[in-house]
Amino acid sequence: MSDVTIYHNPNCSTSRNTLALLREKGVEPKVVEYVKVGWTAPQLTALFKQMGKSPREVLRTRNTEAEALGLTKPGAADEAIIAAMVEDPILVERPIVVTPKGAALCRPVETVLGLL
Repeated sequence: MSDVTIYHNPNCSTSRNTLALLREKGVEPKVVEYVKVGWTAPQLTALFKQMGKSPREVLRTRNTEAEALGLTKPGAADEAIIAAMVEDPILVERPIVVTPKGAALCRPVETVLGLL
């Protein structure tokens, strides 16, 4: 499977473990360090649609400014969450893996096995 992409943060143990599991299964994915390269709003919108998730479901709140930015409030609009994610890529929970079978937030790590 050479058409696998992992949106990866090397500082995250879950992300590192997911990448290691992919490689253990013989998959060498395209690794996108999204914190460095960033996101676009259309890219995130398409990715969330493919995952069947709302922006709120993929919002990283731990060790981020999400709460201070008001993104965790019930009334926070999807557009505002996506705009904040574009501005600060760390607000996207990780890792996200995309394969021909679909896309998923791979928490727990074993979630990735359903995409292979």
